[in-house]
Amino acid sequence: MNKLIIYLKNFDWILFSAVFLLLCFGLVEIYSIATGRGGADLLNFKKQVVFIVIGLMLLFFFAFVDYNILKNSVKYLYLLAIALLGAVLVFGSTIKGTKGWFNLFGLGIQPVEFAKIVLIILLAYFFSSRAIKIRSLKQLIISGLISLPLVFLTFIQPDFGSAVLLFLIWIFMLAVAGFDKKYFIVLAIAALMVGASLWIFSFQDYQKNRIMTLFHPDKQNLVAGYNAAQAMIAVGSGEIIGRGLGFGSQSQLKFLPEAQTDFIFAVISEELGFLGSGLVFLFFFIIIYRCLVAIRKINNDFGIFFVLGMLGLIFIEMFINISMNIGILPIVGIALPFLSYGGSSIIASLIMIGIIENIIIKSKINY
Repeated sequence: MNKLIIYLKNFDWILFSAVFLLLCFGLVEIYSIATGRGGADLLNFKKQVVFIVIGLMLLFFFAFVDYNILKNSVKYLYLLAIALLGAVLVFGSTIKGTKGWFNLFGLGIQPVEFAKIVLIILLAYFFSSRAIKIRSLKQLIISGLISLPLVFLTFIQPDFGSAVLLFLIWIFMLAVAGFDKKYFIVLAIAALMVGASLWIFSFQDYQKNRIMTLFHPDKQNLVAGYNAAQAMIAVGSGEIIGRGLGFGSQSQLKFLPEAQTDFIFAVISEELGFLGSGLVFLFFFIIIYRCLVAIRKINNDFGIFFVLGMLGLIFIEMFINISMNIGILPIVGIALPFLSYGGSSIIASLIMIGIIENIIIKSKINY
């Protein structure tokens, strides 16, 4: 009991509050979308409530369980992630052309969401255990090779968005580790070459059209650029205070597809306006700020690498999703953390916060 009191006393309640308010924002908008589309189909809203409850339980579980257990089990977690990503290719369900979900009792479990956490744990362990030599070319290549299976297995689902996200996690961790800029120049050139090869030999026409709409959005509004065009209309029409919950024309009249997943930010902007979207940015800023402040008291390399990796993942997902909503990036199916509908995404994000909380708690106790 004394240990529990100490943990609760050192729990970062400001960080948790920002996360909880984002969850509430998402729930409110999912409810708004559900009631406006056919009147009373609250199935997705009810599912999201269940996902959030499960996620919050896991958040507190991981907040009070020593994160060193994950560090010491990283090899088994890595093999498990590879096994699940391989198994989903054989036994998984195909949704919208991507074979990336296990169907368990009517609920879709997407293993790649948990593979992101495993990759960050793995890279944090790798770099923290090689603190002196982490800037060598050899360590860069090894870190890339251990990241490659997760990226490749995700890419062939095919889930291009999540594969790119896993690749960006690796790049971000390299930057955090302090590798020389020359390596990033070489990697950028290599990425361009791989991208060109994929464009010629691998990308389907619909994928090419999504990218081309960035340069000619007015020419494909009714085809590949339809979703992006409707999202931008929704964002712009909200103005300062928004149209009000349940009164967003783009979302409520079904002009905006995937409103509760990929385009939840557009719905928030339309119904709650600049003020609502501004609050979303504020809550994300609080999360990032509280973690950066806590890093100063973390007394081990693994904890620092892990927290920075998780912050990088949250920021990259936020940046890509919002950029999709305002037409800066092509639509690649990346959820907005804590807001978008989806059980795997919500649960994985809350597990990440739980682990961060545990690192913060232990750093305060041992500071």
